[in-house]
Order: sequence, then structure tokens, then C-alpha cells
Amino acid sequence: MKPFPRSLLYCALLLFSDYAHATYHLRAGDPLITAQSYAQTRHNGQPVLRTLNPTKTDSECRSRPLDLVFIIDSSRSVRPAEFEKVRIFLANMVDTLDVGSDATRVAVVNYASTVKIQFLLKDHFNKPDLKKAIARIEPLATGTMTGLAIRTAMKEAFTEPSGARPRFRNISKVAIIVTDGRPQDQVEEVSAEARAAGVEIYAVGVDRADMRSLQLMASLPLEDHVFYVETYGVIEKLTSKFRETLCGLDPCSMGHDCEHICINSNASYYCKCRDSYVLNADKKTCSLKEVRAEVVEDPCLCEARLAFQKQTQAAIQLLTAKHILPVRIEHLENMLGRA
Repeated sequence: MKPFPRSLLYCALLLFSDYAHATYHLRAGDPLITAQSYAQTRHNGQPVLRTLNPTKTDSECRSRPLDLVFIIDSSRSVRPAEFEKVRIFLANMVDTLDVGSDATRVAVVNYASTVKIQFLLKDHFNKPDLKKAIARIEPLATGTMTGLAIRTAMKEAFTEPSGARPRFRNISKVAIIVTDGRPQDQVEEVSAEARAAGVEIYAVGVDRADMRSLQLMASLPLEDHVFYVETYGVIEKLTSKFRETLCGLDPCSMGHDCEHICINSNASYYCKCRDSYVLNADKKTCSLKEVRAEVVEDPCLCEARLAFQKQTQAAIQLLTAKHILPVRIEHLENMLGRA
């Protein structure tokens, strides 16, 4: 008899298997640009720096379409050379997006003391045309009417006649506001109305931007929607951050907490275990399945046992037929005779 040899070997292999998690990291020495998320400084007063890698800006994202409207400050405080950096930022963003009538549509709202719709979501469905239109944008030079710009974007850019897709299509509507100053009008109420209408707002502050105003404009959580850069000279490096945020990259490739296998599910993910493991209640870790060893009996032993059972049954039947039944009949006759 050879009990459990295969089961024991299988268990040992499972218990001592070597596996490692994929980790997302940046190598030391890579060219890194930092951008401060203002909301992250509110607890300790010290800036918490986000590390952005500009080398990631050269590939397209194809995960989800957007109705994307840039709202850019071109007031007097933005010098011509600085405004050129804004145009480069917009062009870099276009390069990373999957642009098309059924993919991401882009519009630009330019503002200072007045507001100008540079082009609408329905105007350009390819990258070359978009980048040419961006190159033609000129600064407006006076004032900083950010609230008016947001209201104009809602009334004239995020509408179906202007190229925004209907609500039932479930296309994400996103506004990216870039400003370097303090708004000269109210932004809190109009921003709240825009968010309530389903527009996700990102606020990017440059240099002298008013941080409180950025917070009032942006969507929650603030740490994901409010950014600050010290100069326009590095604003285009935010492209990589927005690419990660807007494109809905495979979350499994961006880092996960699954013990075994990460499964991408649109903008989210779920965990799965390898064979012979089960997912625990935390939906992240895995435990080895309970293995029940099968006892494989010697075929000869089974055959012998069966033969023994047959012999025993035959013997009992024989004894019953020869002895027990006649004795019972005789006993009944005696009882009847006495009666």
C-alpha cells in the first residue's frame, strides 16, 4: 500500500513556490520634473512633491473617449514667451490623446477680461488640424475673468450643438483650467454648477496663482485635481500626469495590491488567485485550498476484500438454511401441539 505520495509532493510544491509581485518604480537618474499638488500641503504647510516623468508623453491613450475643454488664462500677466509654453502644453496633450469624432474631442476657451472660444468640440477631429488651431491662439492681454470663462464654457462649449455628446453616451466631460493669477470675479458658484452638471474640473496654477481659488474651482478629491507649477517653463511636463489621469491606463500596470493576479476591468481592476488558491475576504490576498488526500488502495487488497465478503455472505446463508430455519419450524410445531 502506497498512501498519499503524489498529494504530499503536490502540497510541498505549492507551499514552496516562488512568486514575486510586479512593482511600479522610477529608476534613479531618470530626468524627473516635480509638480506640487497644493491640496496635499494643507496638513503640514510643506509642499509635497509629485514626481512626473516626461518620458511617458510619447504614446497615445486609447482607453476612454473624452469631451475635453481647455480653459486658458491669457491675461496681461502671461508674457508672450510664457504663453508659448501654454501652447506647447496643449499641443503635447493633443499628441497623447486618441483624437477623433468617436474618440476624444477637444475645444479651447481663451480668456482674460473677455472670453473667446478658439474652437469647439465639433471643429477638429484629427491631430494636425488641432495643433494648427492651437498654434493660432493669441493672448487677450487684459484682466482675469475666470468665472466668466467657466460659465461661457458651460453655455457654449459643453453643449450638443457645439459637439459635446449626449448624456446617454456616458462620455466623460473634462475641463482643464490653467491660470497664473487671482480671478477678478466669483468662481465658486459657477464651478459648483459645472461640477453638478457632470464636468470634472482640473485646476492648474502657475507662479502667482491664487491657491484658494484653485481649490474652489476643482473637483474632489483636491489632491487629484489641483496642481501648481512654479513657472510656465515646466507646465508642459504636466502632460504625463494628465495622460495617466485622463487616459484611464491599465491600473494593473500602474501598481496594484493583488497578491497573485491583477485583472484589468476598464478603469478599475480586481484580483484573482492562481490555481489551487482561493481569494480571501479582503479580495486581495489568497489562501491555499484545503487539499484532501485520496487514499489509493491496492487493487489486490480490494479484490481480496470483495472475495472475503462474498464468502462470508454465502456462509451465513448456508447456516441459516441448514440450522436456523428448521429450528424455528420445529419450535412452532411444538407450540401448536401443546395448544
